[in-house]
Amino acid sequence: MQSSDPALEILTSQPPAARAARRTPIVFVHGAFMGAWSWQPNFLDYFASQGFHAIAPSLRGHGGSEGIERLDSASINDYVNDLATVVGELNGPPPILVGHSMGALVVQRYMERATVSAAVLMAPVPPHGLMPSTLRMMTTDPMLYWQFGMMQFFGAGTVDSSVAQRAVFSETTPREDLESYAELVQRESQRALWDMNVHARGRPRLVSGDVPMHVIAGAEDALFNARETKAVANVWDATWEALPGLAHAMMIEPGWERSADAIIEWLDSRNID
Repeated sequence: MQSSDPALEILTSQPPAARAARRTPIVFVHGAFMGAWSWQPNFLDYFASQGFHAIAPSLRGHGGSEGIERLDSASINDYVNDLATVVGELNGPPPILVGHSMGALVVQRYMERATVSAAVLMAPVPPHGLMPSTLRMMTTDPMLYWQFGMMQFFGAGTVDSSVAQRAVFSETTPREDLESYAELVQRESQRALWDMNVHARGRPRLVSGDVPMHVIAGAEDALFNARETKAVANVWDATWEALPGLAHAMMIEPGWERSADAIIEWLDSRNID
């Protein structure tokens, strides 16, 4: 591969032999500061048990993917290119895409250039970008705002675990889980963060027709509130639901099964197999 196309870490899980496989693969796109590891503890095997070929890439500079030395130059469009590379290796119908937070923006941008069977946006970046949410955090929870800055510039080891829990996890998340995940959290690209601050307000042009879309919010999310995630659903004329007791990192905190089941139930309601 050329230097502009780094090798990507891709985690997968296949349906067990005894389970009838669904036709459409499902690709999970992680959020900022994370990697494919955020889908591995729970979602990959769970979705495989429900018949899905489940795939989770680490975007360039994240997890086990190449490009960490050039991380700050990586744009959202670069991450879209990474997703396109992964999808290009799949067989069958266009995939179902599930994006979390920043990954939800990557999914939306990908849909400007290629067809998908369906899209689920979990705790998505609001249409107006990060700035209003950041300002709200700065005024209502300055310690949380300060800790995020410390994590970006000095690493996850500088973040107090209780503050991290308030930021992205529900109160029921065990401390040992917080400490385990803290070892995997990393810096995010400065350019990608800037891209999220200037996220376009309007609805992007789709390649072909309307795509079934669903937005899932954590009712306890301290980063993006209900009004902000509903705004994403309104942009796309998508369905929306909030899951009680779950926060921002709803795929790796206690109760994650409810977010996974919400995705599967919505797909089944749309007869997407």
